[in-house]
Amino acid sequence: MEEMNIKDEARRLVDQLPEGSTWDDLMHEIYIRQAIESGLADSKAGRTTDVGQVRKKYGLSK
Repeated sequence: MEEMNIKDEARRLVDQLPEGSTWDDLMHEIYIRQAIESGLADSKAGRTTDVGQVRKKYGLSK
């Protein structure tokens, strides 16, 4: 994934919000974006856990 200009990306997020959005709406969008970026970086760096291991740890069936 290419490095992106944070200011440009923030502007894009603001522009996508509907009229009447609140600061909380904007903060939610930023949080979601950051969580996705962080997850992608973890995946790229190999910091993942197999779903089977997670299911076993918590006693979940397939």
